[in-house]
Amino acid sequence: MWKFYGLAAFVIALDQWTKWLVVKNMTLGESIILWDPYFALLSHRNRGAAWGMLQGRMGLFTIITIIVIIGIIYYFHKEANGKPLFQVGLMMLLGGALGNFIDRLWRKEVVDFVDVLIPIINYDFPIFNIADAALTIGVVFIILFILQEERAEKKKVK
Repeated sequence: MWKFYGLAAFVIALDQWTKWLVVKNMTLGESIILWDPYFALLSHRNRGAAWGMLQGRMGLFTIITIIVIIGIIYYFHKEANGKPLFQVGLMMLLGGALGNFIDRLWRKEVVDFVDVLIPIINYDFPIFNIADAALTIGVVFIILFILQEERAEKKKVK
């Protein structure tokens, strides 16, 4: 069970390394086009939550993040044993939550840098980072786990 914590540690390390590269090598607001017009690196900072909501509410984010981390660890040890999809989802959430939490504690803002444009619908997706991606992937894994569990329960009932 403890080996799954390595996944969270990997997410944190990758997240912090990529943010360090952006801070060290790009000026704030600088953009590097990687695949025109779909994908770029854009040095951006966020003092809020997703999509820039609740700017400057560090105390609130600290409390929420600590509660979330405790909840993730609790569910991991009490509910996820022998459920690899759930375990991976929870560790992705833990790595993502801690990655952004480290930024908030150390930098007082979160470093974002992935800029995705969807030209078909003319939508510029909010700029994000590895921790944000890990949070999203973790949620997807947990949804898949829940759907898998519901399907298994329905088969038992029949």
